[in-house]
Amino acid sequence: MAKPHSQPVYVVDGTRTPFLKARGKPGPFSAAELAIQSGNALFNRLPISPTMLDEVIMGSMMPSEDEANIARVIAYRLGCGETMPAWTVQRNCGSGMQALDCAYQAIASGRHACVLAGGTETMSRAPLLWQSDLVRWYSDFARAKAFWAKCQQLGRLSLRSLKPIVALLHGLSDPLVGMNMGSTVELMAGEYGICRERMDRFAVHSHLSASRAQHQGELGGVVPVYDSRGKCYEHDDGIRPDSSVDALAALKPYVEKPYGLVTPGNSSQITDGAVTMLLASEAFVREHDLPVLGVIKDAVWAAGDPTHMGLGPVWSSTKLLQRAELGLNDIDCWEINEAFAGQVLACEHVWKDPDYCKRVLGLDEPMGALPMSQVNVDGGAIAIGHPVGASGARIVLQCLHTMKRQQKKRGVATLCVGGGQGGAMLLESVGV
Repeated sequence: MAKPHSQPVYVVDGTRTPFLKARGKPGPFSAAELAIQSGNALFNRLPISPTMLDEVIMGSMMPSEDEANIARVIAYRLGCGETMPAWTVQRNCGSGMQALDCAYQAIASGRHACVLAGGTETMSRAPLLWQSDLVRWYSDFARAKAFWAKCQQLGRLSLRSLKPIVALLHGLSDPLVGMNMGSTVELMAGEYGICRERMDRFAVHSHLSASRAQHQGELGGVVPVYDSRGKCYEHDDGIRPDSSVDALAALKPYVEKPYGLVTPGNSSQITDGAVTMLLASEAFVREHDLPVLGVIKDAVWAAGDPTHMGLGPVWSSTKLLQRAELGLNDIDCWEINEAFAGQVLACEHVWKDPDYCKRVLGLDEPMGALPMSQVNVDGGAIAIGHPVGASGARIVLQCLHTMKRQQKKRGVATLCVGGGQGGAMLLESVGV
């Protein structure tokens, strides 16, 4: 693999909105509104204006019909000016990290000096779509001109075609293999001997860690947002400080009924949220006397069997570490997006498995034991939520904040991506 660019790329600062749990109806914010409020908070605490950017790049999977190229909408409403180019990226759950990677490459190559990047998603506003039969019927109805022809066409309307397609459910299914994302975790759990109790214990640990971090103000970059009625949202609202293994054990399987292991309690939450981060070159940082949160050293994307998509962190992080000539224990802080508890536990398992490491990763020996005490020390997506377009940026931002707080040098943020991919980003603190 080619070596990463040599010019340093700094993460100046980053903010994110509270991650708001979807509760069965559209949430109070559009995806653009969340990102704009996050971006405004970011620029309010920096000594530069939005017009000084070179570009805006945002990840988003399902912006509304009024938010085509949502990055441009965000840039314009942030006050970046008419001449500010902006573009939107989509890589399923990795969209927010992909936006950061694109900004990193642009700055490292010298093309840009300062880029706003991140991700935003309002999963609660995922659309309901028409069935193809209803689309064809409506087209025929619209073409019918005479009154009697329209009446005739009304008689051909099938009530079954009125049932909407829930875009969110389709988005959580892999068209390559025809499996729900949760089903891929059930498959891995069976292969690697991961039981329901281990999944539930992992989920409880996520909630309790996030609750502790929230109480102590250690969830990095969270800023309050206000809806159109003036209501303030200050905290991630899906965290359950009273979570327990007994309570999770009472939940019924959600994907493979009635005997499956994956439940809503040991899966990431359907959530709305946005993350905005400012990346800049060394010269730009010096010129404007900017603070620095950390440095992006490298980013790697990898792909594999879609039925094992949850192993994306293994595929991508292994390549990332090989390129940097590092091992698992050389990383002080790990942020692994918790799409599912079983998915993270599967990653832990295969890194220790000699057969998997040789057969799939091409290694002569296992990577070794993932230091779980350093993984998601402030909780993860099971507790905080997983707005797919934003999560990749959130784990990078949280990793940098955790490293700074703990005075650690090196971190990796990594996640699985629906469709059988994974992304990983190598981060370093400054002055540690």
